[in-house]
Amino acid sequence: MAVIPELQVTFWMDKAVTWGQATSLSARLDTTKHLNSLRSFLQQLLEKLQSMSSTAEAMKNLPFVGQFLGRLCWNPYVTADGESSRLLLQCVWHLYSVNPQNAVERRANEWIQNLLYHLTSEEEGSVGHALEKHSGSLNQHYYSETLKKMVALLTEEVSMNRISSTPFTERCSCNRLRAVSVACVPLVTCPLVAPLTGALLKHQVSCGCSHLSEEFIEAVSTAWLSKKLVIEDLAVIALWCHSLSSLERAVLSLLESVLSDQGSVMQSLEKTVTDSLLPKASALHCHLSLLVNDVFRNVLMTMEENLAVRSLIQVFTACFLQIRTDQNPEVRAASILHSVKYTMFSLFTEVPKQAWLQHLRWIRELVQEILQRRAVFETWFLLVQCGHWVDAAAELLVSVGSEESEPLLFLLTFYHHPTNRGHQNTQQTMVAREAWSHLRILFLTHTPPPEKLSPVQELLSSMFSTNLVLRLLLNFAVFSQASASSVSEVIQKVNYCIQLVESKMHESD
Repeated sequence: MAVIPELQVTFWMDKAVTWGQATSLSARLDTTKHLNSLRSFLQQLLEKLQSMSSTAEAMKNLPFVGQFLGRLCWNPYVTADGESSRLLLQCVWHLYSVNPQNAVERRANEWIQNLLYHLTSEEEGSVGHALEKHSGSLNQHYYSETLKKMVALLTEEVSMNRISSTPFTERCSCNRLRAVSVACVPLVTCPLVAPLTGALLKHQVSCGCSHLSEEFIEAVSTAWLSKKLVIEDLAVIALWCHSLSSLERAVLSLLESVLSDQGSVMQSLEKTVTDSLLPKASALHCHLSLLVNDVFRNVLMTMEENLAVRSLIQVFTACFLQIRTDQNPEVRAASILHSVKYTMFSLFTEVPKQAWLQHLRWIRELVQEILQRRAVFETWFLLVQCGHWVDAAAELLVSVGSEESEPLLFLLTFYHHPTNRGHQNTQQTMVAREAWSHLRILFLTHTPPPEKLSPVQELLSSMFSTNLVLRLLLNFAVFSQASASSVSEVIQKVNYCIQLVESKMHESD
């Protein structure tokens, strides 16, 4: 690489000093006159910087470079020129060190952060204010246009992979990318910067290094969760690929929104889950799916009785499966290797309604089989994930006979009472069957005997199997062929018990 002639360096340093902030008419005219030749010199300087293996080496061989670039950045007539601005930025980020090794490199990093902030700041003393003061231009207009121009230039550089290592340098492209990410930290909530934020997140590097600063990742994650940043879906998913802790925060945020305001959220739970992008991220990246499931599993373990958590997991799984199916129906079956998961993770649309009963028998057999060789909780977690088939079982119990009800009652009982904390599973099954029998008579008999209502009321108010009995009651009310007047009469008679149950459920939550 040819050495930059000393006379050339002296000429341009003198020009930068003379121009200053272009406060005089002569300085502005002279800056405009020399812009073309300045671009050529900046290109030459950029190629020289690219040949350096470190910032310390660059500062040693080009001692003028920091002062020269800094002075040019204070000249609004240089930074307002698109090509000059692009070359200036490239030179600046080539001086950034991902892992500063000495005081020189640490000071250079601080200087770069301050310089880039100064270029886009609206504060007094910035380039925008200098332009307003000496040329009459509007500061806000200059700020917006300069920021747009910088974002467009940097986004193009990142997206087109122009920020890369050159054949004659040992420095990784991550240095330049990290410098850009650092500059974006105070601006992540600015809508104008969103395209650059997305481009940085989606940029792929082959060296395996982390090319984004931790401060940038943290700022983007916080801004997106607080709805102060709007970026495309793939950029959000790329954020989670960069930082699993950001993904965990997103899952916990979804859980918190569901648990803090269950009434309004539960009414639009599917939209809430879909908008979180978590099902889409899990469908696209297996390792993200594993982490999301781990969070759900841990929460469910500590909040076993919370129906909102179960509903969230069920809806999340259904959204996940639908996305996987939409991606490639043939691939989904191959991606779910275990026959248990494949059977349980089937969607309603994949199984004809006349085959639901047989499908649920298979699920019951598979659940019983894996219960013998796996932890009860893991088996239950699978069933909670596929809770749509528990819904199907509850619906079919309205129309099936005694013999066909056995596998359906087993699934319903295991879903609501997976452990033996203070009760026995066989006893729970007996309660479920008793409730089912009473409800069949109440809703399927033309004139049900009044005494059949008392056992249902007792079961509802006992808190022993409240959720299970209430679920059966609601399914009979919705899916039975009983007249509206008969259903209304039964519901009115147990209304007090239902209200009592709801109050106890809120207390237990």
